[in-house]
Amino acid sequence: MAAIVLLAISQLAFAQWQWVDNTGRKVFSDTPPPAGIPDKNVLQRPGPRAPVAPSTQPDEAAPAAAAPAAPKPPAKDEQLEAKKRQAEAAEEAKKKAEEARIAQLRADNCQRAQRAKATLDSGVRIATTNAKGEREIMDDTAREAETRRLNDIMRNDCGPAPARRAQ
Repeated sequence: MAAIVLLAISQLAFAQWQWVDNTGRKVFSDTPPPAGIPDKNVLQRPGPRAPVAPSTQPDEAAPAAAAPAAPKPPAKDEQLEAKKRQAEAAEEAKKKAEEARIAQLRADNCQRAQRAKATLDSGVRIATTNAKGEREIMDDTAREAETRRLNDIMRNDCGPAPARRAQ
């Protein structure tokens, strides 16, 4: 029973407000002080905070002290900025290397297709190997199909590269 009473009293003690009213009297309450009481007159707030000592500053300085300080702009971390620029430069170099590799592959494909087309256009008999490994001579139908395929390759790989799509 005594423990319950002590617990109830301690709960009340934590929920107490203490301030000095306009007449100079100390007021204890479980509700916050009225809006007309300046912040410097509040001696205690509920919760684990320590009591607030009354201020000895004049009334004109109280509003300036209560005003929150303007937030400072975040300082730039020079190392972070340098690493970011370095990462961007590395990414750009990687993209350029990939574009150069693709351009080289396209140029190789174009040259091979042009040589093969020149061979087909020469009229020389061309032998191919079928799926069984047997040698076959290319007839006019196969020659025409191969010519269309080579024309498609040259149309795609010879000349300027197609524009890259944004990712």
